[in-house]
Amino acid sequence: MPDIEKALEEIARGAEEIIPLEELRKKLQSGRQLTVKLGMDPTAPDIHLGHTVILNKLRTFQKLGHRVVLIIGDFTASIGDPSGKNATRPQLSRDQIVANAKTYAEQVFKILDPKLTEIRYNSEWSEKLGAAGTIRLASKLTVARMLERDDFSKRFAANQPIAIHEFLYPLFQGYDSVAIKADIELGGTDQKFNLLMGRELQKDAGMEPQCVLMMPLLVGLDGVMKMSKSKGNYIGVTEPPKEMFGKIMSISDSLMWNYYDLLSGKTSDEIAALKSSCLSGSMNPRDAKIELGREMVARFHGEEAAKAAVEGFLSQFQKGAVPEDIPEFTLDAMPIPNVLKSAGLVASTSEGMRMIKSGAVKVDGKAVASKDDAAPKGTAVWQVGKRRFARITIK
Repeated sequence: MPDIEKALEEIARGAEEIIPLEELRKKLQSGRQLTVKLGMDPTAPDIHLGHTVILNKLRTFQKLGHRVVLIIGDFTASIGDPSGKNATRPQLSRDQIVANAKTYAEQVFKILDPKLTEIRYNSEWSEKLGAAGTIRLASKLTVARMLERDDFSKRFAANQPIAIHEFLYPLFQGYDSVAIKADIELGGTDQKFNLLMGRELQKDAGMEPQCVLMMPLLVGLDGVMKMSKSKGNYIGVTEPPKEMFGKIMSISDSLMWNYYDLLSGKTSDEIAALKSSCLSGSMNPRDAKIELGREMVARFHGEEAAKAAVEGFLSQFQKGAVPEDIPEFTLDAMPIPNVLKSAGLVASTSEGMRMIKSGAVKVDGKAVASKDDAAPKGTAVWQVGKRRFARITIK
């Protein structure tokens, strides 16, 4: 296979859509170093594995010798990206944005090569537009075109408010591509409208339009919804090694391969070999999952931490041991779902009720039969699922 085709295969691995594919092939064939763009609004202080799906793809471009420009949206974060939202997002203060941006910049280098990464803040050029420049930019798009967006059209049909400043967001994101002369822009599937806006504004500016590569949204630990902190189904990149490894081991065998495709640094051939071994029965899927967990922990915490996480898991779950360093709580008598939430074993009482219903809650090894059972008084080891433990004293 020609080198360009092999490179294109790695780039396309796991991608949902590339627009247009032939233009991307021509850019790769040009032999020049391409500028690959990703914009990230610092709306929260930490990133999770869902964010790293696109960071991994940026790393693929870097391995091919291309330059990544990571745009921290300190200007656009003050607007709030409306993509996929059914309500106007709250605007962040400047102090919040600056603090969050600092942690983003630190965390991305756990994946990206600093030598091939340039970090820019879009306030550099967006603030210089001023009122006149913003009006000129706004003239590039009609309200009818904006209402073609699925999220806006649904809100409009439901008589839900759409603030005027939300219409500006795709324009400012597209203008970022003009400012840095992007060849390629990456984003999630929920970003399609914004990504294509970059192509339109570059054409309008007489530039060669960028190609767009969209990655699927990583499914969270629940196997249903996209990974999100608000849904409690996430794996944070700064979580302790043991917690990170345990969460990865909790995903289903089928979801594991999706995580391999979107998160692993292994080649397509290496992943195919692992999958073939599991299908043939020569490898237990659990061992493939252990390797995935080891790789993720090593990436964010180092090889020694990964080795300790694997050994701890094998000791705890294969031998049925209770961890030694579990947190301890003393609580007043309350319903069991409230106990679970108060001890941090679940994110909410509703999650606690779901876990009880599925038989995943145990007290001293005995399954809790009903959410209406009384919490036993005294001290006991409470367990949720395979990896969450706490020693709780009920007064």
